[in-house]
Amino acid sequence: MLELKIVDVNVVVEEVSRMLLRTIGEDIRQIRLLRPDLWSVRADPGQLGQVIMNLAVNARDAMPKGGKLVIETDNVEVDEAYVAGHPEMTVGSYVQLAVSDTGCGMDQATLAHVFQPFFTTKEQGKGTGLGLATVFGIVKQCGGHVWVYSEPGRGTTFRIFLPRLTEGVGEADRPKARRELQRGSETILIVEDETMIRELASAILESCGYSVVVAASGEEALVVSERESREIHLLLTDVVMPGISGVEAAARLKSARPGMRVLYMSGYTDNVMLHHGVSTSTMAFIQKPFTQQVLTDNVRQVLGTR
Repeated sequence: MLELKIVDVNVVVEEVSRMLLRTIGEDIRQIRLLRPDLWSVRADPGQLGQVIMNLAVNARDAMPKGGKLVIETDNVEVDEAYVAGHPEMTVGSYVQLAVSDTGCGMDQATLAHVFQPFFTTKEQGKGTGLGLATVFGIVKQCGGHVWVYSEPGRGTTFRIFLPRLTEGVGEADRPKARRELQRGSETILIVEDETMIRELASAILESCGYSVVVAASGEEALVVSERESREIHLLLTDVVMPGISGVEAAARLKSARPGMRVLYMSGYTDNVMLHHGVSTSTMAFIQKPFTQQVLTDNVRQVLGTR
């Protein structure tokens, strides 16, 4: 049973982090990136702390030789584009809690069962298979959602979305009305191995006036670029893909199209992307799945105003 209260997730993270210093070991670097103006949520602070602890221990086990554990909080607005990829969610305002590691990662077969009770990939006696199932149950009881992104050998990011608490807050603190989407007419090459995200990004950008060509891999992107006679103004590419990575594809494409600009995307948070060769301080980057506003704003920013 959960005892729901008004909670500042940052406070819970700070309290749990002190305990984690003794739990995860000295060879794992703990990084906390907490939004100072974080919205409030309604949750059980003790159970929410258990969620963070379970995810941290899971991350520790994925990094037997050490690594980085990154805990982040943020305010996010979820729109129709986001919900299209996550039908269990609803449009609205959420507090996001992200826990990422640089460990061994998981394949798609493992991800399909990751929240099932008693499912574990650990040796017998090393895990009950209840840690992530508990995370899922607690978050659902708080009215929230859990999303996980991982690639073998590339680490894992768990994102928890808790509905923003709006009862009793001032008018100035209520969610702002969404701005009109920024439009353009340039040609954009989308490179993404996940069909749903590729089609969603294409639909959003085409509805805003852009010309779009798509590729399902880095290798296909090279072929598409070679046969495309038009100027490609922007490459929107996933970072982690089978075969040629997004970073390598961008380098090879830019050698033939030096004027083309690049916007990277990934399911990992931007603060984890340095581990994959993407410095978000010098490279344009958005997290998947994205809202329409985030995608169109970033595309326009990279292309520049006209």
